[in-house]
Amino acid sequence: MSVKGAYAVYRGYRVPHLQLIEHRRWWFIFSGVLIALSLIGMIVNGFHFSIDFVGGAEVNYAPATSLTPDQIQSVLDRYNLPGEIQLVSGGEQVSIRTDALTAAGDRENLINDLASQAKISPEEINVEDVGPTWGQEISRKAIRGLLFVLLFIAIYIAWRFEWSMAAGAMIALVHDVVITAGIYALVGREVTPETVIAILTILGFSLYDTVVIYDKIKENTESAALTARLGYVGVVDMSLNQTVMRSVNTSLVVLLPILSLLLFGGQTLKDFAFAMFVGVAIGAYSSIFIAAPVLTIIHERQVNRGRVSQPTRSVREPAPQPAIAAADDAAATGATAAMASRPRPKPKSKPRNKKGQPAKRKRR
Repeated sequence: MSVKGAYAVYRGYRVPHLQLIEHRRWWFIFSGVLIALSLIGMIVNGFHFSIDFVGGAEVNYAPATSLTPDQIQSVLDRYNLPGEIQLVSGGEQVSIRTDALTAAGDRENLINDLASQAKISPEEINVEDVGPTWGQEISRKAIRGLLFVLLFIAIYIAWRFEWSMAAGAMIALVHDVVITAGIYALVGREVTPETVIAILTILGFSLYDTVVIYDKIKENTESAALTARLGYVGVVDMSLNQTVMRSVNTSLVVLLPILSLLLFGGQTLKDFAFAMFVGVAIGAYSSIFIAAPVLTIIHERQVNRGRVSQPTRSVREPAPQPAIAAADDAAATGATAAMASRPRPKPKSKPRNKKGQPAKRKRR
């Protein structure tokens, strides 16, 4: 492989030559900072769970006059109720999510005040109580299913590739979940069932990108000549350079529609899109800058412990290609046969005297 500028030639194709594995310490420092901020956000701010998880009341009605969220919140403030207010279809429909209305008197008075403000009858306001059982059950089943899925994925990657790749993939997944959840807590967004769905989708996307990179690494490391010439770390670096643009392009194609939902979607869609946007970006980053470098670290420790053999790396001259070596052997064999069949020249006879002895040369 000859390197020219920022590109390297591999099998006739020019691929970017980025020293990704060499600077793995910087990627680990950057990820460590993000994980530290995420843990601070989860510990200090905590998570803002929706009524689907903690319970509450959902109020829906169609006002006869235009209202603003501040006007509706002023009614809720009379009863010390927090509110998540959404105006649907340009204010034609109002949706309010608030705490549970336990006192019957407060419930009736709130409905009357909202109806008076919207200039409708109290019967036109629909109030539904939401218990926390549904959200907790969904979360419990999602976590249980997630653990089983991760276990089977780890077993499959270890069987299809090797156990060190399975360990690298699982470390990258934990990295993605912690950072996504931490950023979600830092910005104070509400955790809804859609958020749980987004996190599960993030894990699938991150695993897909990691498996593609690992498959390329496995394909290149199967070449003994390439591994002997570049070393294991060099082959991993080359494999990353071959797949990095594919990962970036795939991530950009996924991020663009998510960005449109984040900018122009409703409040519920924005929470889902925010979790997806952060998770997809972090997943693409971890597949390149975390999963592959972690794989090289595990392999180096295996080499140091003597569990795997490190191929010798030729520095002076590369190993000859099979076709070239066969041609050289055939040429050498043909030359030897030609030399053996060639007639040897007869030695020149020296002049002799009358007695048959070699004649002495006369000095001049």
